[in-house]
Amino acid sequence: MIIDASNLLLGRMATYIAKQALLGEKIDIINCEQALISGKKSMVISKYKKKKAQGEHGHGPFFNSMPDRLVRRTIRGMLPYKTSRGKEAYKRVMCYIGVPDEFKESKILSIPEANHDKLPILSTVRIGYICSQIGGKYDKANS
Repeated sequence: MIIDASNLLLGRMATYIAKQALLGEKIDIINCEQALISGKKSMVISKYKKKKAQGEHGHGPFFNSMPDRLVRRTIRGMLPYKTSRGKEAYKRVMCYIGVPDEFKESKILSIPEANHDKLPILSTVRIGYICSQIGGKYDKANS
């Protein structure tokens, strides 16, 4: 199953993907940098900067600042990743920035329940923009 994350809300998308992974489905997520988080831009950025600044240099907790890793980590939070069932489900989930060549010919799905159009709040922030603001080496021009 290949899912396009463009204009999908991160939390709603992650819950759907976690359920499918636990059922044994292999899931590839493309365009992770185009996923959205709801909320005012300044509030969301400050929240993620605070998470990134936790801990000490060389010690944890470590926080990913690449869009594909941030999305995958969010999905991991919705899995029982400390159990063998959760570990196997987490291995079945892969995230990608953009669309890799191997998926260009494939059938790409979307999740209508996670679309941002259903959200009454108008303020959303793209994952790619958040990652560029917290120090990720992701190219800002693509977001």
